[in-house]
Amino acid sequence: MLKTKIALSLFVFFFFQVSQNQAQTAEIKGKITDESEVPIAGVSVFSKSNGVYTDDNGEFKILIPSNISVNLTFSHISFETHNATFKVPSGESVVYHTRLKAKEEEIEEVIVRDEKKISTGNVTVKTETIKNLPGANSGVENVLKTLPGVNFNNELSTQYNVRGGSFEENLVYVNGIEVYRPFLVRSAEQEGLSFVNSQMTENVVFSAGGFQARYGDKLSSALDISYRKPEDFGLRLEASLLGASAIVEGLALKDKMQVLVGMRYRNNSLFIENSETESNFYPVFTDVQSYLNYQFTDRLLVEFLGTYSQNTYEFTPYTRRTNFGTVTNPFALVINYEGKEEDSYTTLFGALKGTYAINDAWNVQLITSAYDTQEEEYYDIIAAYGLANANTDFGSDDFGDVEFLQSVGQQHDHARNDLKANIYNAELRTNYRKNQKLLEVGVKFQREDITDRVIEWQMVDSAGFEVRPPHMNSGNNEPYEPFTDPIVPYISVRAYNEVQTDRYSGFAQYSDRISSGENIFWYNLGVRAQHWSISGKDIPADDHTVFSPRGQFAWKPASKRDMVFRLAGGWYHQPPFYRELRDSLGVVHPEVKAQQAIHVVLGNDYSFKMWDRPFKLTTEAYYKHLTDVNPFTIDNVRIRYRAKNNAVAYATGFDVRLNGEFVPGTESWFSFGYLLTEENIDDRGYISRPTDQRLKFAVLFQDYVPNLPGFKMYLNMVYNTGVPGGSPSYADPYLYQNRLDDYFRADIGLSYVIVDINNRSKNGWLGNFKELSAGIELFNMFDVQNSITNTWVTDISTQQSIAVPNYLSPRILNVKLAMRL
Repeated sequence: MLKTKIALSLFVFFFFQVSQNQAQTAEIKGKITDESEVPIAGVSVFSKSNGVYTDDNGEFKILIPSNISVNLTFSHISFETHNATFKVPSGESVVYHTRLKAKEEEIEEVIVRDEKKISTGNVTVKTETIKNLPGANSGVENVLKTLPGVNFNNELSTQYNVRGGSFEENLVYVNGIEVYRPFLVRSAEQEGLSFVNSQMTENVVFSAGGFQARYGDKLSSALDISYRKPEDFGLRLEASLLGASAIVEGLALKDKMQVLVGMRYRNNSLFIENSETESNFYPVFTDVQSYLNYQFTDRLLVEFLGTYSQNTYEFTPYTRRTNFGTVTNPFALVINYEGKEEDSYTTLFGALKGTYAINDAWNVQLITSAYDTQEEEYYDIIAAYGLANANTDFGSDDFGDVEFLQSVGQQHDHARNDLKANIYNAELRTNYRKNQKLLEVGVKFQREDITDRVIEWQMVDSAGFEVRPPHMNSGNNEPYEPFTDPIVPYISVRAYNEVQTDRYSGFAQYSDRISSGENIFWYNLGVRAQHWSISGKDIPADDHTVFSPRGQFAWKPASKRDMVFRLAGGWYHQPPFYRELRDSLGVVHPEVKAQQAIHVVLGNDYSFKMWDRPFKLTTEAYYKHLTDVNPFTIDNVRIRYRAKNNAVAYATGFDVRLNGEFVPGTESWFSFGYLLTEENIDDRGYISRPTDQRLKFAVLFQDYVPNLPGFKMYLNMVYNTGVPGGSPSYADPYLYQNRLDDYFRADIGLSYVIVDINNRSKNGWLGNFKELSAGIELFNMFDVQNSITNTWVTDISTQQSIAVPNYLSPRILNVKLAMRL
């Protein structure tokens, strides 16, 4: 806390000192878009005295002499030049937005406008697509799962795997601030809301590998979210059978402060009520987010991002029946429950970011943030189960009913887990831009305080006889011979940990774009470094240091075809977070080193026109060589690490995505991905990793009725082959490599836009709305029985464990209403 207070004091001192240097100037800022309101990057905005370029969001900010008429010119090679005159009092700021009209040379326009976006290999997703795409857990992550290389077979979860990595290998930033997720969540039903509020989002950029040094130390991907800055007052409301959300936005303090506040409520009862388990279920997830920015002076901007979230999960199961097996050999699992589960996850997050423009080319940022989470996981559930044969006579009235029990047993699950985590950090960044050259440098300090109590056990018996853990099996020959060893839990974890981690990190990167004739070259070279030390109660202190060089290159050849070739790579590291330090028995191992991965990504972007509409074909081939791997297992969304660097691994594959206007005025895409990832644990040979999902197909399709354009359709369809998983506890992965079934899901949404911003009614009650729409969503419209894990039933007589699939959500209908005032 002391270091955080010092950082905050330096923040206040620094910015109030530099604010004293203001001259007799005024500021013009705004956003430049095309006629379709798509932001235009690289627009030259200049006067006689100075000039700037718009960023990737089409935004600019320029200083002009005050109290005199100044002419600004807006120039871009693909658009007609625009001029505007301003006369602004000293110290004032004027917001100016304009649309540029495209020149007639359409081919040249496409080439130049795509050039900056595709040079880094990132994927940019439109926010309208995010808001409208149907899904059991709609939002940014819902769209990401339609991209090639992004996988996860659980529609209720916001987690995702990228090119063979775990979902803890992904970086997430909101307005340049890294965000975190809860620790104890075991199942997607407990997970609730994503941190990212899609209704507040303006820009989404995603990199599936080979990302730049300015992003942190993770192995798989980087997701960079930008929240929008309001231009006037607005109120957005949305409600459905799954919950509701509200967004309030506006300007304050003489238009110098922009305020954006979002509130969300979600209840997953709709999914549980349609599941195979009869229960009393109360899953309520709420959060409030605020994004404020205040323009202190024409050079000093201060932003605040804050969130409060409360997830409450209460679950009282009563009965369950699951039919499985084959048509000729069907089985049924019948369970009667006693007990309940009560979980709670409370999270507070606040970040303060200040940006000071030393001049038009050079700015400095100071970012401080604090994250606090308090999590409780309490349950006592007794399950009395029977494994039965089902009636196979198609002509019988009792077809499918239970005929007789093959085995019976009981399982008692108990947990009293408490975790409190505090993460504080302070970061100083600066960047200098001159023409196409950009230099970025940053340093960061982070402190993590974790207090964790784990009390978790499971007792299992079959036919009245205790089932012992496989590693403790000492020749039990019941019921024929008496067994005198003490009764022990099948699973037992007891631990209390207090862990502190201090991290010091920094990066530097340089990028430039060079033209040689009609050839265009772009490159980015950078390096990261991190040093961290771990200490705690009864934990020996340990420290580590890593360096991470990275680079990206792009070449647009002199060709009639609009094509860009890309090469990216680097030596990436992932220093262990708390969960990676804790083994399956709850013991913390400070000696665990950073996992390492060498990335090589080769890509091609081909932009073309078909049916006189724009399309782009993106292909990427990649290879990742991983060392010092910390092996893990996945159960639903819970990861358990071995807390050892005792494996090496690799991931290789290729991704293809074709996107464009299959229907005029809308964007759709088709994705395909192939992945092979294997690991070698303790030099025993290569086997599939838990994330080895070989094939992925996905479709995101948008359409509308030509004669009734307000009536729209959105299709979200994903097919993934199965992954290794669902193995019994203590199973040796070298002896058990069975895969879960393939995952296939299709969600469709139909909506009717009653009022939009361009056809507002001036009469009647509809005149009160800027936007108004209503629709229905059909989740899992083919009612496919997908499974994420297995329940293992042990028969003492045969000493066999039988896998019973845990099915995900069935077909569900949702109704949705959205409005903007």
